[in-house]
Amino acid sequence: MQLKLFVLSASSVVLWLTPLAALDKKLDTHKALQGVSLCAAIACSVVAGNIAREQSEQDEIEAMKAKAIKADTIDEISTSVYISQQQRQQEAEQILNPREQLERLLALTYDGEEESEPIAQKQLAEPEQNDSQNAESERAERALQLKAKGWGKAKIILEVWGVSKGGSPKYKAAESEYKRLIEGG
Repeated sequence: MQLKLFVLSASSVVLWLTPLAALDKKLDTHKALQGVSLCAAIACSVVAGNIAREQSEQDEIEAMKAKAIKADTIDEISTSVYISQQQRQQEAEQILNPREQLERLLALTYDGEEESEPIAQKQLAEPEQNDSQNAESERAERALQLKAKGWGKAKIILEVWGVSKGGSPKYKAAESEYKRLIEGG
């Protein structure tokens, strides 16, 4: 393509200048040759210009292709980095939060109608050492989190207050506090 463009450009210059310098302007045949030569020079210039325009458009297309390939590569790298970062974060959460794993396993194995063992209640119930307002806000937050996860009322009361379902006064108090925090607020 480059060679063709160079040959056409050089030919148009030669066809333009040679008849003007080599041929006599007084002879009719020389005048005709000069005209034909000038027309051929113009034709070569037009063809060379068209080739140059096509090549420029192809260069633009190639540049766009290169940019698209680069953008795709960057996107693929970013996606793989994001996925590997998410996997590392999940692995770290699993390592650092065994209590959450225990809760999930218990939630899968615990049926809402069955009563769980007191040991499991003691393991899952958080010790309340702060003042009552702080403890109440923590209970409310934990109960809302479990409700958002789709846990039922009995499971939430067991988890947050450490009381199994039944008619005991502790369960009734926990149930009324649950209703006040979740259903009323």
